[in-house]
Amino acid sequence: MRGRAQPGCYPALKMPPTRDEICALWLDALPYEPYSFQEEAILAWFEVEGGLLITAPTGMGKTLIAETAIFEALHARKRIYYTTPLIALTDQKFREMQTQAVSWGFAPEDVGLVTGNHKVNPDAPVLVVVAEILLNHLLDGTRDMSDVSAVVMDEFHSFNDRDRGVVWELSLALLPKHIRVLLLSATVGNPVDFVLWLKQQHDRSVRLIRTDERKVPLQYHWVGDTLLTDHLVQMAAGGDDAKSPALVFCFSRDECWEIAERLKGLPLIDKATRPQIEEIIDRHGLSKGVGGKLRQMLIRGVGVHHAGIMPRNKRVVEELFSKRLLPFVICTETLAAGINLPARSVVLTTIIKGPPRAKKLLPSSDAHQMFGRAGRPQFDTEGHVYAVAHEDDIKIHKWKLKRDKLEATGSKDPGILKALKALSKKQPKRRSTEQYWSEGQFKQLIEAGPARLKSRSMIPYRFLVWLLVQHAELGVVRDFLGKRLESEEKLKHFNLQLDAMLANLQAFGYVTRQEGSDDITVADDIEQLLRWRSIDPLFGAWLQRTLATSSIDEKTLALESVLPLPYRVIKRCDLPYDLEPGTLQVEVMEPLMISMGVSLDPPPPPEERDGPRAFWEDRPELPPTFPEMLALAYEHELAVPEETEVQTKWIAGGIAQGNGDFHKFTGARELAKSEGLILRHLLRFVLLALEFHDATGDPDYQLLAQRVEQACREVDPRETERTLTQREELRESDGLRGEPPPSTGRPP
Repeated sequence: MRGRAQPGCYPALKMPPTRDEICALWLDALPYEPYSFQEEAILAWFEVEGGLLITAPTGMGKTLIAETAIFEALHARKRIYYTTPLIALTDQKFREMQTQAVSWGFAPEDVGLVTGNHKVNPDAPVLVVVAEILLNHLLDGTRDMSDVSAVVMDEFHSFNDRDRGVVWELSLALLPKHIRVLLLSATVGNPVDFVLWLKQQHDRSVRLIRTDERKVPLQYHWVGDTLLTDHLVQMAAGGDDAKSPALVFCFSRDECWEIAERLKGLPLIDKATRPQIEEIIDRHGLSKGVGGKLRQMLIRGVGVHHAGIMPRNKRVVEELFSKRLLPFVICTETLAAGINLPARSVVLTTIIKGPPRAKKLLPSSDAHQMFGRAGRPQFDTEGHVYAVAHEDDIKIHKWKLKRDKLEATGSKDPGILKALKALSKKQPKRRSTEQYWSEGQFKQLIEAGPARLKSRSMIPYRFLVWLLVQHAELGVVRDFLGKRLESEEKLKHFNLQLDAMLANLQAFGYVTRQEGSDDITVADDIEQLLRWRSIDPLFGAWLQRTLATSSIDEKTLALESVLPLPYRVIKRCDLPYDLEPGTLQVEVMEPLMISMGVSLDPPPPPEERDGPRAFWEDRPELPPTFPEMLALAYEHELAVPEETEVQTKWIAGGIAQGNGDFHKFTGARELAKSEGLILRHLLRFVLLALEFHDATGDPDYQLLAQRVEQACREVDPRETERTLTQREELRESDGLRGEPPPSTGRPP
């Protein structure tokens, strides 16, 4: 029976089938004829002992190869991990793999999910996890890996990520040799070098299978003569020839909303589509806050998708787009590296990004990740990538066309001359405050090769501590650093960073090291550093001791300050002016600041300020806030300077003061369009407060967690429950925490 394996055809046997038998069954079960590239990879998977590195553009069906490994593991009665870099993508792959397992005759419970927020069937043979969870399981030593047959690492080019790439590198280094690896990656610049490095430094043999071919070729278009909104209307027109559905990529959440606002009154969908959209919205429901605004956009064919959108609202947008009811989703670039929303076209509203007046051309790897979202193999013969010029340049272009048309007449007619004179007075110009991009830069991105895989950052404190706990020898640590995928110069720098980290561990009594020697003694209590998952471990342990005599407001300020948020959110979450300083600040921190030479001169009175505190942060006369005092005091005790990032804000405290009314808080601060970020911040605050409660037993932390948890449950009970069901998993693990760290804890 082609297209579906017979239910229970092998699970009922006494002995698992051989790899050849599973291969034959899998080829017979395929729902369609595989591409030659896929067929090569499938056959190779059943041959190799070490694993495969697959590099191919988006849309070449790498998921089918991942399904091959899962199909084999289920029939061989072995366990397998499937890792992804993002929670949203992990959720999506969990649903997909569960559906596939059922179609092969297995139970839905045979596929499990573990992310930093959620846990379903955690003991299932197929475990779909965020990448950090696999590393946790390798580090904590509580998971039996003997019956794990393989690990699939999806989006493996994340190895290149400057902040999180070390997670993939450490996982590869720690995996037992009997476990095969399936590394699924976008095209990379040095796949052969990577395979050689993996063999030489980690004794792991993988076969490289690569293709630069796209099943759906891309057509690239520079839009220099049509404003964005007009261009999108044109894309949506034409019925079967329309260039929608399309993902419209922006580089700020505010711009997403601005473009969506401009589109919602334009003719994008027909009358028959709107009732279908309304039916899905009504079935799922949208959250309060910005939900009403989003609804008005959705019923006109425009979705918005970014980190500021509530999870439940994102799910509605994703369903509508996947059912081809929305011609456009306006999104940030993070969607390109996350969930799969198949689109015929992608539109880039700009090709530069960065802070105002300091924007730079997109990294080619980021650009190609977005380009690759265009073209759906099941629907399209080609995909389309549009880059739209700056609106000033488009207006200048249009003005020149009008002028040239009038001048081409060669007429001396007074009416023509008058029109030319009037036109010259309205000549648009580029602004000195703006940055612009060109068609040449767009071509540069198209032609740019993929990025090379590298070990881009130093190992974090948590892994260093784990190595010291396991081996108590610096030689082991230096040996690991020497095996990393970097130049000799960079490897030397890693060793200098190691010396700085060891000096700071020694400053707090966790290790003893003789100067100029690699002989080291590890203190018994160093293992306590491994409990910290939501904060840099050295800073977390220091805060635990320092906050012992603090008030509950001081604890709130301290914990919120280590959870980063975008500046545009922080500036609206200023401290209330009537918030009285606590005893720790008055009796300990302020005298310490004075002894350190830090000015505590009072700021200008409120009536003399022309904006929130965030606008005054760089003024030298403004004294440090309580969280800033904590950071300065901590840095003062370090042997080698490290930047300790804190952000003074009042969100959990503000919501608690407002009787837990989430939407009242976000509405009063004009943060409704960022409510998803606020919810995520609060959930992370809950987990951090519970970590401090575990470490100290202080009931203040438990009270804080309960207050904020209740506010989160009233807003999005599903997402809150997803977060807290992971709580026990995190408590049991002594490894790295299950999400990207808010601060690296690395020396500069």
